[in-house]
Order: sequence, then structure tokens, then C-alpha cells
Amino acid sequence: MAEEKSGEKKVNADFLFEVSWEVCNKVGGIYTVIKTKIPEMLKRYGTNYLLVGPYFHQRVKGEFEETVAPEHCKAACDELRGMGIVVHYGRWLTEGSPDTILIDFQPFFERSDDIKRRLWDSFKIDSLHAAFDFNEPVVWGWAVGMVIERFSNLNPDKKIAATFHEWLSGAALLYLKSQKARVGTVFVTHATVLGRCLANAGIDIYCHDAEGHCLIETMDFDREAYNRNVYTKHQLEKASAQNADVFATVSEITGMEAERILKRAPDVIVPNGLDISNFPSFDEISIMHRVFRDKIYHFLLFYFFPYYHLDIEDTLIYFTASRYEFHDKGMDVFIKSLGRLNEQLKSEGAMRNIVVFFWVPSGIRGINHEIIENKMLFKDIEDGLKDNAEHVMWRVLSTVVADKPITRDTIFTKEFLADIKKKVIKFKRESKVAPLCTHDLFDPNDPILRSFRECSLTNSEDDRVKVILYPTYLNGADNLLDLTYYEAIQGSHFGVFPSFYEPWGYTPLETGALGVASVSSDLAGFGKHLLNSKSYRDFGIYVLERMDKKEEEVVDSLSQLLYYFANLPKKKRIDAKLEARRLANLGDWDFLGENYIDAHNLAVEKVFGRQ
Repeated sequence: MAEEKSGEKKVNADFLFEVSWEVCNKVGGIYTVIKTKIPEMLKRYGTNYLLVGPYFHQRVKGEFEETVAPEHCKAACDELRGMGIVVHYGRWLTEGSPDTILIDFQPFFERSDDIKRRLWDSFKIDSLHAAFDFNEPVVWGWAVGMVIERFSNLNPDKKIAATFHEWLSGAALLYLKSQKARVGTVFVTHATVLGRCLANAGIDIYCHDAEGHCLIETMDFDREAYNRNVYTKHQLEKASAQNADVFATVSEITGMEAERILKRAPDVIVPNGLDISNFPSFDEISIMHRVFRDKIYHFLLFYFFPYYHLDIEDTLIYFTASRYEFHDKGMDVFIKSLGRLNEQLKSEGAMRNIVVFFWVPSGIRGINHEIIENKMLFKDIEDGLKDNAEHVMWRVLSTVVADKPITRDTIFTKEFLADIKKKVIKFKRESKVAPLCTHDLFDPNDPILRSFRECSLTNSEDDRVKVILYPTYLNGADNLLDLTYYEAIQGSHFGVFPSFYEPWGYTPLETGALGVASVSSDLAGFGKHLLNSKSYRDFGIYVLERMDKKEEEVVDSLSQLLYYFANLPKKKRIDAKLEARRLANLGDWDFLGENYIDAHNLAVEKVFGRQ
């Protein structure tokens, strides 16, 4: 991670194509990578920067505005249409409105068998029995390669570079190589297919056996790809990495993985960044934290108070947020650490509560009926207070002016107190155990809920650690928190992301950019990157050691860190927020975009020669 920015590097490519299945098509984290990088790439390449993605009619609404293709592209578009490739030229409706080409490849699908045969003949990619989730991006990628090839032919005096993200765009790169097109190619691996597959199975490729051998050095990965039925994607990814002019990974740890699995070390590391200018300033952070924290506290009133009372103002909010990858995202060790933290706080007689949200979308039937009822009864109490607010203010004012003691009876009338008492009685429940989940789940044996119970996290009154599985997307209008993802983060105190497998890991970077402290791990690309930064100190964003560590060691270290943060004085917590924000500044594309320029320039040099 760049520590400071010197002069901008000169770009050697006249045109740059950025190719990804996630251009105008939000599927995963690469969508964020590309979208946030656009302003920096436009600053470097201007209108000669073109994004390329798939065209899905329903998904492009609100993302893409079609325009007339430039005159010099029309002949190529017409030729390709005759071959079943429909080119939609326009602008991505995001910051900078970059020129974007979306390829409708459905009419081209009849060529899929021929494309797979050519991939076998030229690159020995065994895709005869491939599934649709392989065939679809391969046909699209082949069509993309044809589009870029024709653009290159129309501009023979221009130096053209193209970046291809992940195996999904690999067929485009391989088409260009098979045609010996004069295009400098960069292939970027965000996570290897096989590495992710092995991690999902709980296999730690960095562990050492009794004789000191590391699994990553001894495993036959090509055979393992067949054993786990991911060989088609693995072979396409491997061929793309080996045939690219420049191979790049998003982190050092992914580079280590790729060197063994794909048999090529990266030429360049291209860390993922953010456009920090879109995040709050230091001055705004504290204000926004209070606003959104109070909204979370409001939610906790109707979530917990029907069962028992919490000292809300002395309650810390921890959270994790991710796709539902229970082991890969470290939820297993996080929950075990919370169980250990809960027992420690209870044994010490601590009074502070820690409420931990798991913002992890899952299959849901709807909001838990008990919570809906709690919210309705709470709203009835709240509305009664609001209706009486003006009269209450008058009674408080008159009591203060008369220099009389303020008591409940001087503020409220007997009629009001009697009415509110009835409502509060209806609001209270006999049970002293609050729900573990906000929604009813399809899965009756949900791993997170099962793990809560196994670790004695039951949301009983005497538990100091309360857990809430919140299995729906935070869109600002979910009828419970009613906060967006970023707003919910800003209202929290600590984000916990102890990943077992995370090629990069945006969440700690985003959390820091929003002025909230967090923990990553040294098995996450971002965590490893921080450890390599000259200005990093173990504060604000903490890095949990997981590489070659046994689970018990990880759980112990994480529980100690959770306990440490829970006991930080308020001033120290504020210092941690500011340090997290400072570290996030180092992840600005204004710095990290330089790495992509290095990759583009190197690819151009290899194809067109040194300038």
C-alpha cells in the first residue's frame, strides 16, 4: 500500500478496455472494485477508457444508458450482429459516466460447442461436460474478444491494453491470444477457483504437517480440481493466467496461492481500493455516528425491553457483515470467541452489555411475528408520549420556573400514567430470553443459530453478550432497523471480520473509511497488506493472526481482543476510530490506482515494445 503519493505515472496505452462479468451487473465484490476505480481511470485515460460487460435486459435498468455507437465502431458492430453478437454502446450510470459496451451474447450461444472445442485445441481446457454457469461466461467472453480484436484492427496505429477480471472473462483473453491480436493483456485474479473451493471445505492450505511440510507446497492442485469438480473453471483460470502478458493478483496472499495453484507468480499486485472522497470527513464522523447509533438503540428498545432491561447508553455495538460463508468469513471462530467473552464478563460481574449483529443475508420467510408485535406495542407507547409531549414540556417548564422538585407526578397527569402503565404491561413478556434472530428462516438448522446455542449465547437476561442474526439486506427500508448498510456500520462501535479465506476483504476498509474500528486477519489480503505498511501500528484496524494457527489459538486471541476493546475508555475508542479512518485513507484509489497503471504499461511494453 502506497505510503505517500509522488508524481503520477505516465500511461503508455492509447486505449484501455476493462472487462468484467460485473460491469453493470452486480454479483459480488468485483462490482465495487471496478465501480469505485472508474474516476481514477477516467482521470488517467479520459474517454479512451471503455468498460465491457454482459447485457442482461432486466439487470441494466438504472445502471446503463444506451447511446449511438461512434461512427468508427458502426461497421464492426454491424459485422458482429450478423454473427449473433449484439453490441450495446452507452454509459454506465455511475460517477464519471464512462463509455461502456455491453454484449448481448444469447444469439451467439449456438457457437458454444465450437468455442469449447477451440479452447481444448489451443489451451487444453476440458469443458465437454461443463455446466451452464461455465458455458455462459465463456460464450460471452469469446464474443468480447472478437469485439476488442475488431477495435484493434480498426485502430492499427494505437496501443491498446485490456484488463480481464477473474476466470469469467478469461475466454476473451484467450481468444485474443489465439488470434495473435495486438492487445496488451492483463489478467487479474481476485480469488482462485480452487483456493476458494478448498477453503469452503475447511482445508487450510497454509497449515504444516508434523514433518513441517506446508500443504500448499505438496498438494496436486490439478488433480484436486477434478476431485472437487471445478476443473473446467480452474483450467480456464490457469490458462488465462499463464497466457496473459501480465498476471496480477489483488493481494500478496492471493499471489502466494496463485503461484502454486495456477503455476505463475503475479507480475504486479493490484490491491483493491475505494474512492475515499465519497466517505464522511473526520468532522462528520462523530455526528453521523451519534445519529445512527441512536437509531440502533431505538431498535434495541423494542427488541430486548419486552423481556428485560438493558442500560442502553452503556451498550457497545459490535457487528460482522458478509455473504453467508460460515467458515470462510470466520463466523465460526467469532461466535466461539463471543461465547468465551460472555463467560468472562459474567464471571467478573460486569454490567456493560455488548450487542453483536450478524448482518448476513439468508433465506427468510418474513420478520419474526413476536418482534413485529413487540414493535407495534412499543410504537403505541412511543406515540402516546409524542401526543402528550407539548403538555409535558409545559408542566416541566412551569415546575422549573416555580423552583419545585421535578417528579413523575409533576410531569405527567394521573390519567396519562394510568394509560401508559396499561400499555407497558401489554408490552412486557413473561420470558426472560430475547430472540436470537429477527426473521423466520427457511433453514431449521441454520449454522449461525446452531452455533449461538452451542456457545451458550442465548440472549438470557444475565448474558452480557447479546447476539442478533439479521438475515436480510440493509436497504434502509426493511421495517426494523431501517438503516442502509453504511448507516448501520456508522452507528456501530466495532466491526469483526476474522476471515479464514479472504483474497482481499473490503469490509474492514469500508468500516475504517466510515470511522469505525475493526479487526481483519492475516489470511485476508487487506489484513496482510496492512501488516506490510510502514505506518501501520496495531490500533484502529487490528489484524488477527490466523496463518498456521490452530483454531483454539485463534479463538483465544480474538476473545482477548474483543474483551480489550470492550474495556477501552471512551477517549481511546475515539482515537481508534480516527486511526481506522487514517488507515483507510491509504486505501484510496488515488494511491492504489498506480498499481493498475504499472500493469497496463508492462502489458503494452511486452506487446508494442519499450517506448
